[in-house]
Amino acid sequence: MSLPDGLDWDDAFANAAYIPDGAGFPAQWAVQSAKFRANKRGDLHQRYDTAQAAWFDLFLPEDSPRGVVVFVHGGYWKAFAPSDWSHLAAGPVAAGWAVAMPGYTLAPHASLPQMTRQIARAVTMIAQRVAGPIHLAGHSAGGHLVTRMACAPAVLPEDLLARIGRVTSISGLHDLRPLLFTKMNDILGLTEASARQESVALMPPLARSPVTVWVGADERPEFLRQSRLLFDAWSPQGCAIDLVIDPARHHFDVIAGLEHPDSPLTRAILRA
Repeated sequence: MSLPDGLDWDDAFANAAYIPDGAGFPAQWAVQSAKFRANKRGDLHQRYDTAQAAWFDLFLPEDSPRGVVVFVHGGYWKAFAPSDWSHLAAGPVAAGWAVAMPGYTLAPHASLPQMTRQIARAVTMIAQRVAGPIHLAGHSAGGHLVTRMACAPAVLPEDLLARIGRVTSISGLHDLRPLLFTKMNDILGLTEASARQESVALMPPLARSPVTVWVGADERPEFLRQSRLLFDAWSPQGCAIDLVIDPARHHFDVIAGLEHPDSPLTRAILRA
């Protein structure tokens, strides 16, 4: 699986510069998230390990949850925390699901293999808190981390894998080798070996649960390529995988559907 030739990889992964008021989205998310946390039932800052960033927020519906959505945030593995994305729990919670949002140690203080192991521990702890099916979803770097839970070598125990009802990668990064040629790798610290080790498109799917690859039609070409890449890689290997290209959505508003229980994105994540 070769890489495209002649690309400026820093530009290929640049999102904010190509989105109107792209730099303003994080501040909007912070305001929406603080408002959501102030008005919703849940348990905040629950520890799953000893690392400083090893905690999750758990939001609960009014009645017994139908299961739990574990949403892993993006930020190129080097930015943000779960509390920046709380408002995205609104849709699944309104549909009767619990939502857990785990943090993980960011680069340069952790490597991507270490982040993978942290998310596996977080999912294990969350599974002990909420009964029923577990649906994994993640955005951008979070899309990588949740699909990493669904491929070999397995990082989750067999009994837990059996509870995973669906995995959804939203604008996910599935081939990490191009990041070796970016300035951000000064922070990420990927090597050729670790980039291959963590590239889910280069790994076999476990094929135990269905996978949805979701990407905005107006995203940067590299994010569209990364999404098609996983679909093309896993489809022939027995994985029940579908690809959705969301019309008129870019990298920062493609997740907005999670605020609503009946949006196509929320329905896709909750689908059995």
